[in-house]
Amino acid sequence: MDDMTADLQPGNIRRLTRPLLLGFVLVAVIGIALRIYPSAGFTGLGYDEGLYRGYVTDLINHGVTSYPDFAEHYVEQQQKLPAVILPPTRFLYIFSAYVWHEVTGADALLSLHRISCLFSILLLFAAAGFAWRLAGPAWALGVFALMSCAPTQIHMAQHALIDGFFAFWATMSVWLLWENLRRPNDQLRLTFFAMSLALMVLTKENAVFAYVGLLALLAANRWLHFGMITRSLLLVTVAGPLAGLVILIFLCGSAETFIATYRLVVSKASVLPYAIATGDGPWYRYLVDLLLASPLIFLLAWAAIFRLKFADKPSLYLLTFVASTYLLMCNIRYGMNLRYTNMWDLPLRYLALGCIADVTRSFRRREILMVAAVLLLCAIDLRQYYIFFVQHDLYELVTAGLLRALQILK
Repeated sequence: MDDMTADLQPGNIRRLTRPLLLGFVLVAVIGIALRIYPSAGFTGLGYDEGLYRGYVTDLINHGVTSYPDFAEHYVEQQQKLPAVILPPTRFLYIFSAYVWHEVTGADALLSLHRISCLFSILLLFAAAGFAWRLAGPAWALGVFALMSCAPTQIHMAQHALIDGFFAFWATMSVWLLWENLRRPNDQLRLTFFAMSLALMVLTKENAVFAYVGLLALLAANRWLHFGMITRSLLLVTVAGPLAGLVILIFLCGSAETFIATYRLVVSKASVLPYAIATGDGPWYRYLVDLLLASPLIFLLAWAAIFRLKFADKPSLYLLTFVASTYLLMCNIRYGMNLRYTNMWDLPLRYLALGCIADVTRSFRRREILMVAAVLLLCAIDLRQYYIFFVQHDLYELVTAGLLRALQILK
């Protein structure tokens, strides 16, 4: 445990006490309710949702064995279209909705909604688990509370969108890399890490951003000393994504179809009129969007960066992941959207909590002040959610929509 988090943990909260347990139960109930309750003002069918529904419907009608046919049909269709449509290589999300349909009998769109909601809840608990491993139960409860009220996390649970689903697998990969660095050559942890990487690759092409972030963590370990890099860990870091890639090629029917699919996605994504209109901007575009979405969380996380100590390994670890992925994502022309930043929600809230802990270090009744600060941040984030997604019916998280909802643009 680093100096900052250890300083937060007096003797009576190093373990899971009854008040902490009650806090976890209360936050879990609230977080789950916020995701399950249909609060979104936009109740129509989004463009992406319609495409995902089509893929799930095809699976229901023809079965998984017909997936190579779907991929070939996509290539044929995409070659004729002027702009890109979502590729069938986002297999894991589509297949998960298909499994939900097979188990529950729900229609394709409802199955997609349920999977998005389920994985938003799972990400909430994964964030708490990761924070616990980083800094103990008291810190985990703070992160758990902040994540439970994160506006974009709740938004992802309300719609049949893949980004919250992807954020879960990206977060799990970051967590499992940490575990393997801290406890080298543990076969179970290595296996879970490989599986998480493979499943992330099977989810969305954005896996390349998260994977580069993981490689950056391994490279930075030379100077920041997060843990021990072993030959087994390096092997798994390569084998996991490679396994996911092989499965995708198999699902596409051939390497030729797989390569053609991604070539079409890359070449035609930049000519999509909506992407041109809303997906561009300067390198600090994401900083503006994050500030608009969760202003105090962002400002506290930013302040925490300038107060970091070398001994604070967890914060340095999370910051390195965000910074390295940011460098890639902010340079994708016509490819910027706040939805893609869901995998940063945990790191930003962990850093924000660290800033609060640092600022209140010299106060008496510090724990009460921290609880009050976390409750205030939760209230502000919930208000942001209400403004954006209930009052103004936002669906896409583009800068212009956020500015209008906040009445900065009229």
